Amino acid sequence: MDGPGPLGDFLQARRALLRPADVGLRDLGPRRRVAGLRREELAQLAGVSVSYYTRLEQGLSRGASAEVLEAIARALLLDDHEREHLNRLADAARHTPRPRRPRPEKLADETRDLLRAVDGVPALVLGRRTDVLAWNTLGHALLAGHLDFHSPDNPAERPNMSRILFLDPHCRELYTDWKRKARAVVGNLRSTVGRHPQDPLLAELIGELTMKSPEFVALWGDHRVAPCDAASYDLHHPVVGTVTITQQTLSIARSPEQMLIVCTTPAGSPSEEALALLRQTNERRLSYVDTPLSAKAGLS
Repeated sequence: MDGPGPLGDFLQARRALLRPADVGLRDLGPRRRVAGLRREELAQLAGVSVSYYTRLEQGLSRGASAEVLEAIARALLLDDHEREHLNRLADAARHTPRPRRPRPEKLADETRDLLRAVDGVPALVLGRRTDVLAWNTLGHALLAGHLDFHSPDNPAERPNMSRILFLDPHCRELYTDWKRKARAVVGNLRSTVGRHPQDPLLAELIGELTMKSPEFVALWGDHRVAPCDAASYDLHHPVVGTVTITQQTLSIARSPEQMLIVCTTPAGSPSEEALALLRQTNERRLSYVDTPLSAKAGLS
């Protein structure tokens, strides 16, 4: 085995975030050479031997029981999402599934119908790796109007929202608090990797972001886990200016690996008016694009 693996990396990263005072210990020993709790301190808190915990962190032991994992989770002060992530990593370490060639994700007809039904608000469907499988015209205009609207139709050209967030200057300028959005996306990617540790395309995405974005490397290194469920963001849109939206993630019953993202605004708010203006502007633009050349000449 090369390195401690995902489970060992996670344990090391979470241990490094704790200080003795966080867990009720007095730091009376020699000056610490590394940040966080020592392995022996964490093992003591979890009620396991130092040698056993060390093997677990080093990826040399794969058989941790549910009771031991729970004790370690308590010692590390993990929240519910992080506990689930820990258990998924431990389970993945016990099993080595056969590598499978991933198939392009498909959008079910029912999901396409659902996306059309919410045409009044910006919406898009993401796959497990945050690839855009489809978006409605308002979702495209709000979040990525500079990209080809039809690009999600071709699996080889599909935009990826994680890649766009870190590598596309347009997206950096779109989110007023870009760092908060970036933390949310990385936390969600961490959770996805825990569920699909053998996904080569997901690993390829993580590798690309690691090579091209120092900000991603810093956020990825702290191993924080959090799903993207609902959060409000201030956007600085190039067409309609300031817009405050709530991005909500909805699960799709027949496609559990896919997510419907909808962007809502408070009723009667300036942001709702801004989205209405964006819809009108986008409809006029699309109408002009579809107008025959002879008619365009008459309009000029």
